[in-house]
Amino acid sequence: MRVALVRHLPTDLPRGLCYGRLDVPPGRGADPAPLREALAGLGPARWFSSPARRCRALAGALAGGAAIVEDARLLELDFGAWEGLAWDDVPRAALDEWAADPWGFAPPGGESGAALVARLRSFHAGLRQDCVVVAHGGPLKVLADLLAGRPVDLLAPAQPMGSLRILETG
Repeated sequence: MRVALVRHLPTDLPRGLCYGRLDVPPGRGADPAPLREALAGLGPARWFSSPARRCRALAGALAGGAAIVEDARLLELDFGAWEGLAWDDVPRAALDEWAADPWGFAPPGGESGAALVARLRSFHAGLRQDCVVVAHGGPLKVLADLLAGRPVDLLAPAQPMGSLRILETG
């Protein structure tokens, strides 16, 4: 089974802003053509997308009319009260606490890394055929580890915005 992991294109939000569940549109002027070309050789595949606008728009531009299944399990980590804040405005002590316990810590009103991983384990368990997944950095990072059979590393860097990774599994 081949799984193409596509991270949404950059948004027009200012750099340094915390956004996970904040539903923002894709940036203007971002060109999906290189991703479309890279996916051309994948052949028939099932399409999945996070329900966030920045992902749905890209999935629609890439899928060539194929049906796209929106799946809320692909949403980015919920940063709760931090959504929309500049990272510099998030209390340093809270960021340190999160870094010390990425699995158990949850921002106020948000979700923990363990909750994110549980959502992605559920999604991963249902994959049965070649597919394209258009989502966010956090979920794609977790899904890549699950597909590769590695322990999930919540502190590993995410794939860049507007990038594609194709993984082959058993």
